[in-house]
Order: sequence, then C-alpha cells, then structure tokens
Amino acid sequence: VMGGGWRQAGLLAAAGIYALDNNMSRLKADHQRAKEIGKMLKGHLSVKNVYPIDTNIVIFEMPTDQQAKEFIEKAAKIELKCVSFGKNLVRFVTHLDFTDEHLSALEKRLSVIFN
Repeated sequence: VMGGGWRQAGLLAAAGIYALDNNMSRLKADHQRAKEIGKMLKGHLSVKNVYPIDTNIVIFEMPTDQQAKEFIEKAAKIELKCVSFGKNLVRFVTHLDFTDEHLSALEKRLSVIFN
C-alpha cells in the first residue's frame, strides 16, 4: 500500500524550504557550536570516542551501553536533552535557538555528569 500518511511530507518540505530561505546564515553557527561540544566531550575520560562533526549533530561513544544509558538518565535529571543513538552511543543536536549561553551551561552540566 502506498500513500496514506505522506500528506505530511508537504509540511516537512515547507519547514525545510523556510529554513533554507530564512536561516542559512545560522547553520554555520550551529555547526561551530556542535564542534565546540565535541571538544568538550573529548576532554572527558568517560568518553571513548567522538565521531567526526560536520553538521549540527554530535554523536559520541561511551565505553559501555550501560554507561551511555546512565549518561542519558543523569542528563535528563539536569534538563539536558540527548538521546541514545545505538549501542554505547549518545547524540546531541544543536539548533537555531541554541546560543553561546547554552553552550556555556552545557559545559557546566557535563562537568556535573562526569564528576
């Protein structure tokens, strides 16, 4: 069966077109902040690997799946949003509303989680 729920694809396309028309200049800042997050994570012994960062997505690997789950749970308790991205992996995503102030706050929150 084809079709069905795909009428929503137009809504997603409209959001994408709006972003391209109105926020392209912001992408560079989002990508740079993601790279800064990667640098922060590389400084922690608990992080096994930070994957290459070319966009606004930061994926990093913890030594074990359990440690990744614990990181996500601790993050949620201090209102830091991240998700599991497969075995041992955690994902952060920067976005239009993520500012330099948020970046500074993130660094402090990471210290809380890792210490």
